[in-house]
Amino acid sequence: MPPVYPHRAARGTAPALRQWQQEALDLYVERSPRDFLAVATPGAGKTTFALRVAKMLIDSGEITRLYVVAPTEHLKQQWADAAARIGLAIDPNFRNSDGRHGREFIGVAVTYAQVANKPALHRNKTEAGRTLVVLDEIHHGGDALSWGEGIREAFTSATRRLALTGTPFRSDTAPIPFVDYIEDADGVRRSRADYSYGYGPALKDRVVRPVVFMAYSGNMRWRTSSGEEMEAQLGAGATKDITAQAWRTALNPDGEWIPSVLAAAHKRLLKVRDRVPDAGGLVIASDHETARAYAAQLDALTGQGTTVVLSDDSEASQRIEDFSGDASRLWMVAVRMVSEGVDVPRLCVGVYATSTSTPLFFAQAVGRFVRRRNANEVASVFLPSVPVLMGLANELEEERDHALDVPRSAQDGETEEEQLLEAAEREQRASAELERGSFAALESRAAFDKVLFDGDEFGLGGAVGSEEEMDFLGIPGLLEPEQVSTLLKQHQADQLRRRPGGEPGQGHGEELDVVDHRRLKRLRSELNRSVSAYAAKTGMHQGAVHNRLREACGGPAVGQATKHQLETRVRTLQNWFVGRR
Repeated sequence: MPPVYPHRAARGTAPALRQWQQEALDLYVERSPRDFLAVATPGAGKTTFALRVAKMLIDSGEITRLYVVAPTEHLKQQWADAAARIGLAIDPNFRNSDGRHGREFIGVAVTYAQVANKPALHRNKTEAGRTLVVLDEIHHGGDALSWGEGIREAFTSATRRLALTGTPFRSDTAPIPFVDYIEDADGVRRSRADYSYGYGPALKDRVVRPVVFMAYSGNMRWRTSSGEEMEAQLGAGATKDITAQAWRTALNPDGEWIPSVLAAAHKRLLKVRDRVPDAGGLVIASDHETARAYAAQLDALTGQGTTVVLSDDSEASQRIEDFSGDASRLWMVAVRMVSEGVDVPRLCVGVYATSTSTPLFFAQAVGRFVRRRNANEVASVFLPSVPVLMGLANELEEERDHALDVPRSAQDGETEEEQLLEAAEREQRASAELERGSFAALESRAAFDKVLFDGDEFGLGGAVGSEEEMDFLGIPGLLEPEQVSTLLKQHQADQLRRRPGGEPGQGHGEELDVVDHRRLKRLRSELNRSVSAYAAKTGMHQGAVHNRLREACGGPAVGQATKHQLETRVRTLQNWFVGRR
């Protein structure tokens, strides 16, 4: 440690802090603040930074008691284990009914709910010593009115408070205790972090893994509560109701979409394990019933029992620990419990099989896969190809502050469609019991859509199991970010060359022609008329015809297809009319 620090690094900590941790610690020592907010991307090492601060303050005698407040029971155990490694004993098993913790502990780890349940007890414990309070994932201080009031009452008298978060702040305007809000030029109060370290800088610094998003679309068919049968392509331009219902159909474990995507993700995991032998996978499900169903499908796929983690299971924390420590275990399925803060470093492949679409939840979910252990590890996350998730995946590097005084849509930059979609999802969850037996997912088929990485999109689409899909499933599990981009571009160029006749201006040393938007419009109209006629002839839904054309010819949805791709689909459909395939 440099001379500015009065104490040596604690035994058991990293011999050298990461650059961001060192900078944040320098700032903390310089300011010696009562309150300090550090915002750092999941996997960057917030726990190490906080415990270094705690050790420094305790060794100097300024602090005599340590309080850690975390969102879940499992995270309490995780904090206690990390603190023990540097010689700090905190009790994660403390209960409000205990009143006092044991003399062998310097403090406790508790949950936000635990504090809110008996804030006066925790205020008395805080005032009984010179206390440092670490508020892990501080945005949870706004989860419920009682939680915010509870931590404010309990810890207002603390000697020091260190707040941590790894996500964009809350999507609502509930103020968070002990966070400063500064009014900007527009009169909007926004949260002010003392130190911020986002995913983008962390990726450049090789602190976190690069994340490759594998997006899957496909044709969905369902029966509405009114008895009407509907059909649509997942992710194609549609109303918020159709998008939400197609998404719901895709996630139904009785269809073909989920088994196809799980099989693709398992292929990817096996490829990653060629170079990362202990790599594991995580499926994030919407509810307990579907989680168990997904696990049964993985059991059949892998030939081994899948670890299932449910919030109402008293053994959930132990299951997570067992999975984390057993390199032979391939897959874990969880609902929400593993979406935030839980540290399972060997997770390299994920399946986002939930309809939750808030920026906060998405960032925390993806955060489970970005923790870097060794050089060059790449994370892969499979997800439904719906607009709101595509936007979140492309904006992973964006940094946000928590804003008060403004509507949620203005602070999050959400489109009207995304707001309506979220409202539809909330309504759907609230009335799930009433709708049970009325809404029916009839059929779902998966199709590979595209790959998203570093704000760019790659791939021309293709059927599940196609060469186009396998190009991307087979990328090595150990690559630097620049190598990921290079390889994805190469695969896309190869796919263009494999298309019948090649793509104009691609791979032949030719100059790209300027796109003729009028010609594109005419081709789209011609294709749509032909699809309509073919649907009338065969009795198929138009969406199904478009989906099968994409499977046969490749490429994105009609609105994003090139002139060559549209012409190919028109010719293919003409052949179908006369019985040629």
